[in-house]
Amino acid sequence: MSDRYGDIFSGHPHTARRTVPRVDADPDLVVEDAASGFCGAVVGFDRSYDGDFVKLEDARGAVRLFALREAAFLIDGEPVTLVRPRTPAAARPTRSASGSTRVEGLRAKVAAPSRIWVEGVHDAALVERVWGHDLRVEGVVVEHLEGLDNLAARLTDFGPGPGKKVGVLVDHLVTGSKETQLTTGLGEYVLVTGHPYIDVWQAVKPAVLGIPEWPRVPRGEDWKTGVCRRLGWGTPQEGWRRVYSAVNSFRDLEAPLLGAVERLIDFVTEPGGPF
Repeated sequence: MSDRYGDIFSGHPHTARRTVPRVDADPDLVVEDAASGFCGAVVGFDRSYDGDFVKLEDARGAVRLFALREAAFLIDGEPVTLVRPRTPAAARPTRSASGSTRVEGLRAKVAAPSRIWVEGVHDAALVERVWGHDLRVEGVVVEHLEGLDNLAARLTDFGPGPGKKVGVLVDHLVTGSKETQLTTGLGEYVLVTGHPYIDVWQAVKPAVLGIPEWPRVPRGEDWKTGVCRRLGWGTPQEGWRRVYSAVNSFRDLEAPLLGAVERLIDFVTEPGGPF
């Protein structure tokens, strides 16, 4: 006997399965987290034992991590499943971590005579992390001084002059500081720039590290040790690993550091006379 009613459950709104589109999480794609309502542009990814996460940056510069789960995001109000894109060779990023145009097929360039000097290894590592591509294009070498007290002796040995300039990046370069006193009157072929932060760690935006702000450490206490103790980060070595791994591009750094480094690069790559 034929079934005059057919399958009464087919097409029922409670049983029909809706297909949620899968969308590549390309850089700068704007999406909304369906659970929290946080809306931002894709600026990077992270991976842990819990799986893959996407970094979203909102209009105010706040960055948050979200798990790449099924139907967890909205685009124009419609649910989507974000997937980490597989970037083919023909579609590699056209921008470097500093935001400049990426030069493909770059070969090592003979180092230029001019140099950029920074105070310590952490400064050098962050500069390389963000501006490494640009510096290799220009053939500019970044060296660390192992302390600003060594600057005068290093300049004497180096002998800055036309076509052989030195750009110096300094932490805590504020009026009346020891750093300011050590970096005045160095001549037309030396440019000193810097940022107001006690340590270059502070030039990393707190939001990318998942903290509301950098802790205040009393004068006289080692700053890195004090920060790690207050944040529960363990040793300064463990804290540095957190800071370094959180930086993926210029978006993760504060504006004073960005401006300081860009000025130094312009200075040491400009041919001829002083800046």
